[in-house]
Parts: sequence; C-alpha cells; structure tokens
Amino acid sequence: MTYSYTQISQYLTCPRRYRHRYLDGWQERDVRAALLFGRAFEKALAALFRGEDPAAELFEQWAVVKTMDVVYAGHDTWDSMFQQGVQLLERFVQEGRVQIARPLSDQQIPLNRRLSSGRDFLSLVDAIGTLDGNPCVLEWKTSSARYPAEPVGIAALDPQLICYSWMSGIEEVAEVVFVRKRQVEIQYLRATITEEQRSQFHSLVEETACRIESGLFLPQSGIRFPQNPCTSCPFLGLCLDQPALIESALRRKPGADLGLFDELCY
Repeated sequence: MTYSYTQISQYLTCPRRYRHRYLDGWQERDVRAALLFGRAFEKALAALFRGEDPAAELFEQWAVVKTMDVVYAGHDTWDSMFQQGVQLLERFVQEGRVQIARPLSDQQIPLNRRLSSGRDFLSLVDAIGTLDGNPCVLEWKTSSARYPAEPVGIAALDPQLICYSWMSGIEEVAEVVFVRKRQVEIQYLRATITEEQRSQFHSLVEETACRIESGLFLPQSGIRFPQNPCTSCPFLGLCLDQPALIESALRRKPGADLGLFDELCY
C-alpha cells in the first residue's frame, strides 16, 4: 500500500470521495483544457532546462488536445492558450531567475518515506534548483489568475509545499506560477518551512493513514451556502446516484477492487 499527498488530501476533503477514487476505481475524466495545458506546459519546462526547444515541446504536447473533446474556460481556445504558453516561456527565459544545475536528475524527482506502519509515502517533486541563487524546492503552477501574494510568506501555509519540504528535507520552497492572462505574468512565491511545520505534517500523514486503514469512509458533505464544494466535486453523481452525472464526469478503471492503494498522484 502506497500513499501520496493527493491521497491524503482527498481523504481529508471527504473520506467517501477517497473511497470512490482509490478503492472503487472511479477517475475524473480529463476534459478540462486548463488541466491538460498544465501538464503540457510542465513538459515544455523540463525540455527548456534540458537545453531543448520548449516551444516545440509545448506544441507537440498540446497538439494532442486539439482533436479532443475538452472544456475550455471563458474565452480560452486552443490557439490562445498555446500563444500564452509561448509568451510565458519567453518571459521565463528572459527573467532567468530559476536555474536547475542537473536537469536530468533534478526534475520530476520521486521521493520516498517509510511510515511507522511500514507503508510507503511517495511524492513527485517538480524540481530542485535555485531561485535568485538560493537553493530550494520548485513547484510549477499554471493558472488563469494570480495567486495571493499577501501577506508576505503566505505560501508557507500551502500544505503541498510543506509536504515537499518534509519529503526533501529542504526548508526553502518556491511556487513559480505561470499566469495566463492578456498580459502574461510569472509569480515567484517563496516560503520557508519550519521544522515544526514538517513535524506536524508528518503527524497528520500518520494519523490519516491510520484512519484510512481502519476502513472508515463516511461521507463528508461540502454543501455550505453560498460556497458549495460538493457541486464542483467530480464524484457528485455517485453520491446522488445519478447515472448521467457519473457518465459525464467519471470513468472507471477496469478491475478496480478494494486493494487499489498503489497509485502515485501529484
């Protein structure tokens, strides 16, 4: 049995959602253009640091989406997102604030930690390099809107960054946010993760893993007016027993069973 940050966060969000995804084998359909673009853009970044042509890599990866039936948000189109991606890559190169000395080994780094139960906890870190000359763990993000930057240091509260600091043992972390908008922008959000934060996250992981292994998967409704997390949950159709919603949002892995714990997500 293997755990990841995504699995732990899914369980904490809603234990029943965890069961739907990791035990029963239901998966969200990849129909959101923004999600697919983020994956393509990360491959372009990896190519950039390897000394290859990042725009060509972005085109190759993004071209696959052109013939797919995907959902674009707002005024987004395949062409507009590709152009924004190229502009972001050009700006990233011009600013030159991020360096990765060993691009073949210090990108998409799998990290493993053994829990007290004997289970493994795995993370896939985007990169380890430097930001403005300072060594840190790097996390790539693509977004259509700016991330909050105030108050200063707010990124230190991001549980995913805390997780990566705990797994790597590196206290300095940074989110590099590639913002797709009319005038593209890149945010560099630094954070210093304390030993206390890493220790608390370790305890949270251990406790959550114990709860998962206890087999307790009670539903945890996110309906809170006026904000309703349940309405944006891809597993809503399962909870409401509505086949049409299930068919539109989910697909099921063949052969799914209660032993499905070995998926590494990031």
